[in-house]
Amino acid sequence: MTQLMFQYGYLQILDFLTTIAFLLNGVQEGNPVVKWAINAFPNPIIGLAFIKILAVALGISCWYRGRDRLLSRINIGFAVLVAWNLVSLIMKSVHVAGMA
Repeated sequence: MTQLMFQYGYLQILDFLTTIAFLLNGVQEGNPVVKWAINAFPNPIIGLAFIKILAVALGISCWYRGRDRLLSRINIGFAVLVAWNLVSLIMKSVHVAGMA
C-alpha cells in the first residue's frame, strides 16, 4: 500500500473517534449522510462504522485506480475535518467548564 492509503486509513480512524467523542459530548453530527446512518441503525456506532466502511472502500477504489491526486486532496479535506472536530470538542469542553 502507498503512503496515501495509510494516511487515508489513519484519517478515517481519527474521524471515527472524533465523531464518537462528539456523540458522547452531545455535539450534533453535521454531515446529513452520517446523521442518517447514525439514526438508521439501532446503535449509532454501528451506523458510523457502516459509513466508515463505505469510505474506506471508496478510498481503496481511488488507490486501485491510480487516482493519487484525488486521494491526496481527500486526505487534506479529512485532515482539516479532524482538526475542526478537535477544535469543536475543545470549545465544547471550555464552554461546559465555564471558562468562556
